[in-house]
Amino acid sequence: MAQFGNFAQGLDRAYWLSWFNLPANLNEKSRQAFLDWVQDSYVPKVLKRDRVLWGALYASQPTASFTPLGGGGRISHKKNPKGVPIGDRYILMFGAPDVYALVNPMPDEFHAKLAKTDKKMLALRQEERHNFMLEEGRIEGPGMANNKPHMAPAPAIQLGSFNSGDWNNEEEQAAWYARWRLPSLTKVKGCVRVRKLVSVAGWAKHACFYEFNSLEAREKYFVYYEKPNKKMVKWSTDVVRDTVHAPGSANIASRLFYCLKSNT
Repeated sequence: MAQFGNFAQGLDRAYWLSWFNLPANLNEKSRQAFLDWVQDSYVPKVLKRDRVLWGALYASQPTASFTPLGGGGRISHKKNPKGVPIGDRYILMFGAPDVYALVNPMPDEFHAKLAKTDKKMLALRQEERHNFMLEEGRIEGPGMANNKPHMAPAPAIQLGSFNSGDWNNEEEQAAWYARWRLPSLTKVKGCVRVRKLVSVAGWAKHACFYEFNSLEAREKYFVYYEKPNKKMVKWSTDVVRDTVHAPGSANIASRLFYCLKSNT
């Protein structure tokens, strides 16, 4: 891991992010069988591919179980942007040094070569959408000291995926991430890492991937961390107000498991 002032750079700088639901009528035994298959069969198959470094599965938390950043009310969500699948209860992600490790083969090509039993499990996913993204910038926070191994995605995350309401606002958005949002989180307790991402393929052009030691640490130290700085609260509100988020975004999620490539 390299450090450049407030910013860091790791080996994993490209991401395959997949959001999906499972059938509402799926019984607990079948749900657990699917999750076990993802961990024991599907993710190991992806990790056998050249340069794919890690995989992780997260379960999104019910909206009523957490407090949105700043207490909520800052983002003007457009419900169900046209044509965007609404799956968001699970988030499966993979990390690699470059995006070509993740798009070659493309998901449909990769899945076409799987066994029938694997395809049957994949078919349980509903309203799936995915993005391939590259890292624009990264910081590490105090919580990194307790995140072992270093590359492992943290136990709790907040993942926002969105488009700017107006492309003319994107320069200021980039400056806001560079000058305030990312540097300001280097001292927030419980914050493990934050990665600002930009899209290569998929509906969302932008994403911000926040990592925490626990959901409780996010709630206690992150939600209102800007409050003492009214100038920055205003700037943050101005920047995020008109972003168009994917269904369910920003997701607050807890890690179900992670797997690292054995030689990582």
